[in-house]
Amino acid sequence: MKTRLNVMVALILPALLIVSSAIMGQTTQPATSGQTGRAVPAVLNFTMTSIEGQDVNLAKYEGNVILIVNTASKCGFTPQYAPLEALYKKYANQGFVILGFPENDFHDQEPGTDIQISQFCTEKYGVTFDMFSKIDVIGPNQCPLYKFLTDETTDPAFAGPVKWNFEKFLIARDGTIVARFRSKIKPDSPQVVSAIEAQLAKPLP
Repeated sequence: MKTRLNVMVALILPALLIVSSAIMGQTTQPATSGQTGRAVPAVLNFTMTSIEGQDVNLAKYEGNVILIVNTASKCGFTPQYAPLEALYKKYANQGFVILGFPENDFHDQEPGTDIQISQFCTEKYGVTFDMFSKIDVIGPNQCPLYKFLTDETTDPAFAGPVKWNFEKFLIARDGTIVARFRSKIKPDSPQVVSAIEAQLAKPLP
């Protein structure tokens, strides 16, 4: 009887350890360790949902120059998708990424589902930069990322509510928010391009 009990313990104990490890893995998120081994910049310490419905830890973009844009499909500025895609293709191999966040906060100009938005972006503008699930960038349901980008306590230099679609936040390689461009400023305007190139010229910190 004792021998049988010992055998059962020997079989059950490893299984319990595996289950315990799995549970710990699900509940413990090392949000402060990035790809470089340093603390993840606060602006990237968010998990968002891709337009395909997958969780994306923004820490994966650490070390890149990032342009964050809130987008809409039925806006006068929607054609900015084209120069955004052109920028991405031109500078992607230098460590430049664009993160597009659809939102329906302004005059119902993004009413579609994520699938419809994705199809529109691909078929109309050939978008290949990373797009995310629709969010709120203002109001009581404001996405935490956009709260960070617009709040005086976390972004004193460029704080203030998003006023329309296609506003752009430029993030340096070290995670610093270094510029903000309002909707009317086109992605391929000299001031946007020069700001991107200036950050790309800087080495990893």
